[in-house]
Amino acid sequence: MKRLLLSIFTMIALTVSAQEVVSGFRFGYLSYAAALQAMPEYAIVQKKMADLRQQFQAETLRVEDEFNRKYEEFLEGQREFPKTILQKRQTELQELMERNIKFKENSQEELSNTEKNLMAPLKIRLIETIGKIGRDRGYAFIVDTDNQALPFINPAMGDDVTQLVQNALK
Repeated sequence: MKRLLLSIFTMIALTVSAQEVVSGFRFGYLSYAAALQAMPEYAIVQKKMADLRQQFQAETLRVEDEFNRKYEEFLEGQREFPKTILQKRQTELQELMERNIKFKENSQEELSNTEKNLMAPLKIRLIETIGKIGRDRGYAFIVDTDNQALPFINPAMGDDVTQLVQNALK
C-alpha cells in the first residue's frame, strides 16, 4: 500500500512539475524568407545576380545566333558540298551544339554557386541575429514558419519575432 501511495504521489508531483515547465516554455517563430528579404544587402545581391544572368543570357543568345547562321549556311549548301566538306560541316555543327549545351550547363552552375557565395554572409548574419534575439528573450527555440511546415502555432505560447529580426538587421 505504501508503494502504491508513493507511486501516486510521485506521478502527481511529476505531472505538476511538467505543467510548470510547459507553462513557462516560450518560443519564437518567424518567416525566414521575409527576414532575409528585408535585409538591405539582399537587394544588392539580387541586383548582382540579375546582372550576371543578363550577361549569360546575352552570351547564350549570341552563340545560338551563331549556330543558327551556320546551320542555315549548311542547309543552303548541303546539296552542292562534296561529301568530305559536308561531313566536316556536320561535325562542326555538332561540336558547336555540344559546346553551347555545355556552356548553358556551366552557366547555370556558376549562377548557382555565385548566388550561394553572395548569400552566405547574409544567412550567417541572419542566423546570428535570430540567435541573439532568442537568447535575449529567453526562447527555447525559434522556428521558421515558411513552407507550411507548422500548420498551427499557439500565439499564447510563442511570439512572432519576424519584425524584431527585420528591425535588428537594418
